Amino acid sequence: MWALISDPAVQWVLAGTMLLGVSGGVIGTFALLRGRSLLGDVLAHAALPGVCLSFMLTGSKEIIPLLVGAALAGVFATRAIDAVVQHTKIKEDTAMGVVLTVFFGVGVVLLTTIQHSGAGNQSGLDDFLFGQAAALVRSDVAVMAAVAFVLVATVLLFYKEFKVLCFDRGFGTGVGLPMRLVDGLLAALLVMAIVIGLQAVGVVLMAALLITPGIAARYWTERLGVMLLLAGVFGGLSGVAGTLVSTLGVRLPTGPLVVLSATVLFTVSLLFAPSRGLLAKLVRFVKLKRKVAAENFLRDIYELYELMVDRPSVADERLLARGIPLEALAAKSRRGAHETRRLARRLQAKGLIRIDAHEPEPTCSLTQAGIEAAWNVVHRHRLWEMFLMHEADLKADHVDRDADDIEHFLTPEMVEALERYLKLHQREPRLLPSVHPLLES
Repeated sequence: MWALISDPAVQWVLAGTMLLGVSGGVIGTFALLRGRSLLGDVLAHAALPGVCLSFMLTGSKEIIPLLVGAALAGVFATRAIDAVVQHTKIKEDTAMGVVLTVFFGVGVVLLTTIQHSGAGNQSGLDDFLFGQAAALVRSDVAVMAAVAFVLVATVLLFYKEFKVLCFDRGFGTGVGLPMRLVDGLLAALLVMAIVIGLQAVGVVLMAALLITPGIAARYWTERLGVMLLLAGVFGGLSGVAGTLVSTLGVRLPTGPLVVLSATVLFTVSLLFAPSRGLLAKLVRFVKLKRKVAAENFLRDIYELYELMVDRPSVADERLLARGIPLEALAAKSRRGAHETRRLARRLQAKGLIRIDAHEPEPTCSLTQAGIEAAWNVVHRHRLWEMFLMHEADLKADHVDRDADDIEHFLTPEMVEALERYLKLHQREPRLLPSVHPLLES
């Protein structure tokens, strides 16, 4: 492997794909946040007719004229999108789709015409469709390095303006920033990033290399600066990984492997990012589900105690002292006997209830910590019920289910605000002052 990496040809390809990944990731992040992810795809496909027209006019396959043609075609495509949006009722995403298909269709027609023209040096021009990263040489990498430096430097220079453009364009206009000019500059940077990537990954895959690193980075942070840094790192790693896999004798094209490497990084981010990843969301969901089940269990115990206090005929003092039968809790909640026992064991392990194996059926009673927890749950539930009945003018039989959902998410600040409001209007919920006597009897 080290022998392969020491090969100058491989080093140039590594450098080129890494530079392409870094610049594409950084610029693509702004396109993603701007809500114009499709624009990268449009500009990449629009570059093909520019390349073909440049070849037809110059008769040369020198990289600079071809890239100039691609850049001009990209600029023309952005102007075409703006014109369609401004002068018709077509929305921006639809306009992008129309421009993409038209330009790419024209590009394929021109490419076919060139291939059947009998010109002696048109061979290899179709590499711009899927890229030919292995053909990168020192001069190509020098151009990529220069363009990548310009792109990153421009982003650093206009970071605040691009940030305003992505998150609050109206505010930027209000404070006097030339937002149309800033938007045009961002589009120009996208064109430059796409142009330098055509030779490596081609028009078909360039859009993926623009957007995928930014999406992957979004899963790891909430800050734009960190997101830009991570997008650049992920793009650079994608370029290096794709090149290495291609070089190690797999005999697959480098460009698609670079894009697949970016996709692998995105998949890892999607699954394992600490805050926004699917695994983290699954863990939070399971914890929330357990929290809701536990709080509902405690509320059921509390309400059964209330029922015994209000209606002494349903149980004698010995039943009150003994606790609540698990069978009664299962019947009240409709969660099933097995699930009720499992929840009871979990709450007993947390010190919230005590389970007594009475015959013929076990019972449970609240501990001191369980009393406080159950009272708080019921308090939140009834605060919300009272608010809905008196302020939202809902009937009493329509508020219980809503309160069941909301009570688990009310913060202490919200509970305090509800208490003040209901107390002011003399609408405080009814609760037992204490359930301690029931447990101590």
